[in-house]
Amino acid sequence: MIWPKEYKIETINRLKKNTIHEPLGIEITAIGDDYLEGTMPIDNRTKQPAGILHGGASVVLAESLGSIACSLMIDKETHYCVGQSIFANHIRPGISGLAHGKATPIHLGRKSQIWQIDLTNDEGKLICTCRL
Repeated sequence: MIWPKEYKIETINRLKKNTIHEPLGIEITAIGDDYLEGTMPIDNRTKQPAGILHGGASVVLAESLGSIACSLMIDKETHYCVGQSIFANHIRPGISGLAHGKATPIHLGRKSQIWQIDLTNDEGKLICTCRL
């Protein structure tokens, strides 16, 4: 397990109050030994005028999952996490349902981390892949 202590999903989700996660409906759904998962609705809050998931909304979900995962790894009394860069490839359009994201670490260093975040649709097909 990569996490320095055990976390409850309910505790993590309470942190969304008064953040971008609240109006976009982003929820943390699972925490495993080496990953963090969450979802975001594909609806009027997250779609572009063409009726598909907005690429920026995909990036918000990806950066949120990676940043939350990063923050679970550190001592928040002495450090904080922010994204330095994010790279996204949009693979297929999200039409409806939920965007499901899974963040897994690529590098966990003393002063930097790199996370891979893959977003899929309800059928498990890749929508977007990001590196944060």
